[in-house]
Amino acid sequence: MAEAIKTRALIFDAFGTLFDVRSIEAACESLFPGKSIELSRVWRSKQLEYSWLRSLMGRYADFESITADALRYSCRSMGLSLSDSNATALVPQFRRLAPFAEVPVALRALSGYKRAVLTNGSPAMIDALVANAGLSDQFDALISVDELRIFKPSQVVYELATRKLGVVASEVGFVSSNFWDIAGATAFGFRTFWVNRAGAMEDELGLHPHRVISGLDQLAQALK
Repeated sequence: MAEAIKTRALIFDAFGTLFDVRSIEAACESLFPGKSIELSRVWRSKQLEYSWLRSLMGRYADFESITADALRYSCRSMGLSLSDSNATALVPQFRRLAPFAEVPVALRALSGYKRAVLTNGSPAMIDALVANAGLSDQFDALISVDELRIFKPSQVVYELATRKLGVVASEVGFVSSNFWDIAGATAFGFRTFWVNRAGAMEDELGLHPHRVISGLDQLAQALK
């Protein structure tokens, strides 16, 4: 019987996996009372859509610029007046998202693995985000797509992470709450763990996670 391949490294998505993108709602509510839930939803959807469109068109812009563009579109689509000062106040909130409640303890329980973040976020965004959450000492690397100028789920992004960590794909446990990211990582050859907090359905992409968990606190057990 072939020996099971040992997981040596854990790679985490940032937005929606470690950090709650819904925590942006408080800042939205302060500027647009009663519109925060819809605005944050449209904003996040456009943020992702623009990253994929720019990848396909070969017209890269960093994730913080895309975030600003997505905010302008979202406000315009909802008939909200977005001043320059409001945009300047809202966009940096993506550097201050709250981690999910279980994340700090869950990461400490996984200290026996190499741990990294692999994100579409720009280096400045992810450095600030992790530092503001007090999690800088929990990761061996913070890896941004910025040096490749293309976004996940491009396969070259997952390959970048293996080079940075000095591992092969089969030695990686990849953790994300975004199914499109799980699909991309599975296609690359990572062992994938879908953090399905909302009980969502899998997309019809012919690719499936290796395990489904409802929170990061279940990851240590799922790795056994």
